[in-house]
Amino acid sequence: MILRHPMLIVMKFGGTTVGSAERIAQAAALVTAARDKGHHVAAVTSAMSGVTNSLIDAAQAASKGNLDATLRQRLFERHKTVADAVIQDSAVRAATLEQIDRRLDRFEKLCFGLSMVHELTPRLLDAISGTGEMLAAPLVAGAIAARGRASSAIDATEVVVTTDQFGGAEPLMDETRTKMHARVGPLIQRGESPVVTGFIGATVDGVLTTLGRGGSDYSASIVGAALDANEIWIWTDVDGVMSANPSEVPDARTLAEISYSEASELAYYGAKVLHYKTILPAFRQRIPVRILNSFNPTHAGTRVSVEGDPSVPGVKAVTSIRGVSLIAISGTGMQGIPGIVAKAFDVVAEQQSNVLMISQASSENNMCFVISASEAPRVIKALRGTLELELAR
Repeated sequence: MILRHPMLIVMKFGGTTVGSAERIAQAAALVTAARDKGHHVAAVTSAMSGVTNSLIDAAQAASKGNLDATLRQRLFERHKTVADAVIQDSAVRAATLEQIDRRLDRFEKLCFGLSMVHELTPRLLDAISGTGEMLAAPLVAGAIAARGRASSAIDATEVVVTTDQFGGAEPLMDETRTKMHARVGPLIQRGESPVVTGFIGATVDGVLTTLGRGGSDYSASIVGAALDANEIWIWTDVDGVMSANPSEVPDARTLAEISYSEASELAYYGAKVLHYKTILPAFRQRIPVRILNSFNPTHAGTRVSVEGDPSVPGVKAVTSIRGVSLIAISGTGMQGIPGIVAKAFDVVAEQQSNVLMISQASSENNMCFVISASEAPRVIKALRGTLELELAR
């Protein structure tokens, strides 16, 4: 891997790459290795693997009056075990555990309130489900500091400004850029490697939001774009973007370089490596994104860039999506019925169904489209009702 010197690299660590004390120590080693080569590094972390699901399950149970009385302590013990293993300085470790304890207190109080009112709003779900990253960031920062590189945890609520679309907020990049340069920029200039919480942000009024599931990758792209990073590295548990699903195609290979457009298509049509929104902020500023394997850090991974690798012709990769239905509208009389295609897709839009693919025979006797299998029964029912006269003809 050939890199310019010095660079500002934003490294994102997913749930499996910070899932244990060993993995967090490895993440810290990856940050310090880049720092030892003269690069500036800012990290973005997910929650430890499984934590976000546990938080969401607890919130949903609490809204039905079922409080999980043990989860708070289980989460504290899990994070304390990591802190004991990766943070040698007793004062730093004590401060980290105090911070984790306060955040778990907040989580516990929110769940208690839920058990009283029995109403889980999107805003409240965001406040609870975003807790995992706020627990993980101090551990990653502590592990980096233990390796002799200054680091501090930054809540994205301080630096990532979003819309108030709870559960799937979008960044307000101008406001985010201003806050990021004011809060994180000086730390990097001083030689620190700050760790920003992924997945979450805050409205202009400071209310916590989430960017949707998979949003930590999106966070890395937002942070990278706001800081004008040279590259964004997504550390995951696979060797980059593959030419096919390796569990289905044993001889699938890693793609060395693909374009933003190709990555977006692959992500949209089922590739699990990238969240489909991830590349948007990076794309707008032409920042390359690398997909790397923290379990195999010497592998070059996949570089995602504006141009990709035009020297490689033909099909780059094949993806598959399960749980979809193909709906066909066909008949020899379709040629003589004006506007049937427009009517059909008006119906699909009214049902708020997402069309994944469309095809139409050149004879106009057959039209097909693909939607989620779970949406198919209601879409077909609506089509039959709206196209009743056309179908009769």
